[in-house]
Amino acid sequence: MERELTVDFIRVTEAAALASGRWQGRGDKNAADGAAVRGMRAVFDTIAIDGTVVIGEGEMDEAPMLYTGEKLGNAKSPQVDVAVDPLEGTNLVAKGLTGAIAVMAVAEKECLLHAPDMYMDKIAVGPKAKGAIDLDAPVCDNIANIAKALGKSMSDMTVVVLDRPRHKDIIADLRKCGCRIQLISDGDVAPAVAAAFPDSGVDVMMGIGGAPEGVLAAAALKAMGGDMQGRLYPEDDEDRERMAKMGIPADNKLLTMDDLVRSDDVVFCATGITTGPLLRGVVYTGTGAITHSLLIRGKTGTVRFIEARHDFHKKPLIDVIDQD
Repeated sequence: MERELTVDFIRVTEAAALASGRWQGRGDKNAADGAAVRGMRAVFDTIAIDGTVVIGEGEMDEAPMLYTGEKLGNAKSPQVDVAVDPLEGTNLVAKGLTGAIAVMAVAEKECLLHAPDMYMDKIAVGPKAKGAIDLDAPVCDNIANIAKALGKSMSDMTVVVLDRPRHKDIIADLRKCGCRIQLISDGDVAPAVAAAFPDSGVDVMMGIGGAPEGVLAAAALKAMGGDMQGRLYPEDDEDRERMAKMGIPADNKLLTMDDLVRSDDVVFCATGITTGPLLRGVVYTGTGAITHSLLIRGKTGTVRFIEARHDFHKKPLIDVIDQD
């Protein structure tokens, strides 16, 4: 993908964040998500790609836009896979909590895992701990190996886990290890990506969360040289049927980084909606807004943090952003 396209991708997540941020703390997660989807979809119409949504808002009969299989962009090339989550952390925005982001990843065609909308067991680390993880190993063995790779004691390690009943055994094991635990209510993409930044305060993200979110996080980690493993976690026969339709073997093998993202030519973009571990949230100024975004280009390994100041008097998509 051409370098010039990467800044255009940031405009996509910015539009989603600007639209969704209006709903912070207003208690309506569906309205916040709908606003993000409209903002993101509108900007995609201006991008010079021939894109196909491989991870989106659901199947065509479940989502009016950004559905799996939808075509995006206004050009015949490059042909790319697009994974999107217009609002990662719907509850976070509705309740005015920290860590909500608008996020997307773009890779060469057929290079992103077409993950079904179900759970995935996963573990994510940054570049220094690449090769030190094993999803099938005991929790404390993983923490010990990661700590050794990072040159830290286990007691100085910080592990992010979604605060869910299904994680009671993982949390108990982590406490036996003596490491620090950061429990989060929603949104595991940002903390997984944060593990790649030494100054983020996050060393590992582990546990069962969304499979689509796992692929998005893997895109960022792949671009930065980090590591991730996952395994789909079907809860019922419907999930198993969904896996079968997508050609995923019944033995549900371990997914390595190269299974999740099959190319180094990947671009990851995220814009903060509410302030979190990586990005500041949207600040509205009366006449406009300030956004804070992350742009990672795998082809060069370049990581950019971008602060943008938006003038709503000149913004062509103000009707989308302001729509309630």
